[in-house]
Amino acid sequence: MDTLNVGLVGFGLAGQVFHGPLIHANPYLQLTHILQRRGGEAAQKYPQAKIVRDLDSLLKDSSVELIVVATPNTSHFDIAAQSLRAGKHVVVDKPFTMNSSDADQLIALAKKVGRVLSVFQNRRWDGDFLTVRQILEEKKLGRLAEFHSRFDRFRVAVRPDAWREQAGPASGVLFDLGSHLIDQAVVLFGPPAGIYADLRLQREAAVAVDNFEVQLQYPEIKVTLHAGSLVCEPSPRFLLYGTAGTYQKFGLDPQEDALKQGGVPTGSGWGDEPESAWGALTACNGTTTRTKYRTLAGRYPDYYTNVFQAIRGQAELAVKPEQAREVMRLIELAEQSAREKHVIPYA
Repeated sequence: MDTLNVGLVGFGLAGQVFHGPLIHANPYLQLTHILQRRGGEAAQKYPQAKIVRDLDSLLKDSSVELIVVATPNTSHFDIAAQSLRAGKHVVVDKPFTMNSSDADQLIALAKKVGRVLSVFQNRRWDGDFLTVRQILEEKKLGRLAEFHSRFDRFRVAVRPDAWREQAGPASGVLFDLGSHLIDQAVVLFGPPAGIYADLRLQREAAVAVDNFEVQLQYPEIKVTLHAGSLVCEPSPRFLLYGTAGTYQKFGLDPQEDALKQGGVPTGSGWGDEPESAWGALTACNGTTTRTKYRTLAGRYPDYYTNVFQAIRGQAELAVKPEQAREVMRLIELAEQSAREKHVIPYA
């Protein structure tokens, strides 16, 4: 069976919880190398992998075809660029880069060297998002009027050792959770005409954005994206209003928790959600009927299978770098809108 050797750069949260397990469980991939600069967790968890301490050593190994960048946001551009120049295919964890200019450079470089470049937008394969896509494609709500997507947490204390919560470029929840929410919205509705954003630091001692509301401007649909760090009482993850009804969904896709608990992302039942967590579809056609709507199974493993197939020329790449560049540009415009306090046209 044809397989592809993978070098994983970084073994923090993203590397340990998402990339390592998904790569290791994929029959088309071999996790042969892990770059972990300190500590021995990677060797304990993946004894078959060679542990390296510097990027040069990894990039010089001709057996490695794919580099996965799972490091802090500020290092994504440099590591991805070096990897492409070394002739490797590259997956970068979201957010793609710190800005759209860096994204443009990486896209140009990937084209120049003829290598596949993708961004890990795994939440396109969340079960609830797949379900929302199905509902919209089948027009179960009639003409959609409003789309609300929230990703909330309750974390009162700022974690001083967490780089995502430190001051500096590409930190805060807009780059973290916003990358997912904006990507999902653009997948559903395409690029907006404009964007309006409110960004806040709500927690005591916060130095990075920990709350945002982003409105994407479309001619006929109101799209609101939100993430907060002080949301104790759960809000709907998705809330859709249409001319024929409403869809409301609470709770998060179960795949992340399953991976954190050591679950293996293979076999039947992976990504399934219990009936108690399904959303509700309310049909309003003269009479009002509210029913549970089965959540489709989440499919994170499909991301890396698609990357393998794209590298081998067997399928079109699902998460294109140009799409990830659009997300970076919209994040830049959201920051500009929050500073200037008005709608910014998308360009």
